[in-house]
Amino acid sequence: MTTVPPPVEPGRSAPAPTLSATGLTVAYDALTVIDSLDVTIPPGQVTAIVGANACGKSTLLKALSRLHQPVRGTVHLDGQDITSIARKRLAQVLAVLPQQPTAPDGVTVADLVSRGRHPHRSLFGRWSPADEAAVTQALALTDTTELAHRPLSELSGGQRQRVWIAMVLAQDPHVMLLDEPTTFLDLHHQIEVLDLLAHLNTTRGTTIVMVLHELNLAARYADHLIVMAGGRIIAQGDPQTTLTSSIVKQAFTLDALVIKDPVTGTPLVVPERPSHGTTRHRDTTPHTPETASQPGATQKELP
Repeated sequence: MTTVPPPVEPGRSAPAPTLSATGLTVAYDALTVIDSLDVTIPPGQVTAIVGANACGKSTLLKALSRLHQPVRGTVHLDGQDITSIARKRLAQVLAVLPQQPTAPDGVTVADLVSRGRHPHRSLFGRWSPADEAAVTQALALTDTTELAHRPLSELSGGQRQRVWIAMVLAQDPHVMLLDEPTTFLDLHHQIEVLDLLAHLNTTRGTTIVMVLHELNLAARYADHLIVMAGGRIIAQGDPQTTLTSSIVKQAFTLDALVIKDPVTGTPLVVPERPSHGTTRHRDTTPHTPETASQPGATQKELP
């Protein structure tokens, strides 16, 4: 049986362990959300999990991170049952960022990021040069060094998300699991956060697994795409071959074209005519004062 890989020094490329699950069944009380699911997360890659609301995306992430105990099945980290790994030891290898993390009132950025070092310290261990180096590097990589002494509550949504990622990065994990890291962020901050995660994957070899709602961003940033529906995986693999019109229809009950993104060449999902059968179009014809006053001059509805 393969053992969990040792922690690495901050800044070094980490050997990527394999996270997998077999026969996974997960329930909340009497409600089964995931039933007999098998999955292997490609090590050293960016994996995005997508699907409609309540399809089991977040539940799968919680089960993979040991935050939710499955009814049946096993989660393995490099072949070792994840439940057999000591909590502190697991936290040195695998880090989780929930959808809406909370912090104590008044905590500063530096204090929060330093908490990522807890798995690497003994009960009475003193703050070490290695701890300082990890926090300094995490702040630098997330471009939050200048925010170090500011209270978290004073930051913008995008800044706060970068700080939370810095805390996880200071933990120095081999695998990062993130539940909807772009939720509640505007488009600029979504791109900012996803660029950061892609950078961490490229420079540190960190395996990134994230739940995303935005299909086009998932297709742009992921090496591996997992599409879920009804608590099961209906498609997975390279976004180019996985994200098709038929899969979008099956997962989201949405008619859509999948075309080539003109910027990145990745799949771009374009919804077709709404189900009610009408589409409103803006009339771009130049209007004179006379025509602008006529009914229907500024907007028309097509059948």
